[in-house]
This record gives sequence, structure tokens and C-alpha cells, in this order.
Amino acid sequence: MSMSDPIADMLTRIRNGGKAEFEKVDIPGSKLKIELARVLKEQGYIKNYKFLKDDKQGVLRIYLKYAGERQPVIYGIERVSKPSRRVYKKAKEIKSVLNGLGISIISTSKGLMTDKEARKANMGGEVLCNVW
Repeated sequence: MSMSDPIADMLTRIRNGGKAEFEKVDIPGSKLKIELARVLKEQGYIKNYKFLKDDKQGVLRIYLKYAGERQPVIYGIERVSKPSRRVYKKAKEIKSVLNGLGISIISTSKGLMTDKEARKANMGGEVLCNVW
């Protein structure tokens, strides 16, 4: 069975894994998902990630991060741009998430970056998701 939105599937697995207090979640791999995991790690939302090769497309293993009493660091994560409705923003139109407490992940011509990095580089692109 083919998946219509692999990015939404990745975000849902991370969200559900955090609520179930899993140590790690496994996601079918792709270059875009690896870059998304890289941004989440740089911003401190996940502990680490690892790409495991197999006979097919590979597996992206994400190690979830918790604070205090097993409270997930990712409080909320939502998909903005969908395959049925793409959302593109210019650099000046990109808004901060929760007054700067969260991040938007933007797909630009220079790769994936956060909303702050995109505004600083004066680059727009497709708004993939919001994380807080």
C-alpha cells in the first residue's frame, strides 16, 4: 500500500511515540525525513536519529527526548502543507510559532531550515510543519 503523505505519517509516529513514552520510533526512511530529523535534533526536540540500511528504503530511527517526569519535549507537532493543499510563504510572510516558543520547518531552495533561519536568510518556501 502506498502512502499519500509520508511526512504526516512521520509526524504522527513521533507524536504518538511521545504520548506512549517510547524510547524510540522507527519510520520508513527518505532524504527529506532525514533532513527533518536533523532540524529537530539541532533545535533540541529529539535526542538523536540514526538511518539504518536494509534491503528496501531503509529505516529512520528517532530517539525521543523527555523532560522531567517523562514529559515529552515535543508538546505539539502539526503538518501545515499537505499534498492536497501546499502552503508557500515569502520570507516576510513567515510568522513565528507561539511568539517564538516553537518553530516552523520550511523547505527552501537551500534545504530545510527553521522559520528564524529562513527570515534571516530572506528566503521563502513551503511550510512543512510547526513544532512546539
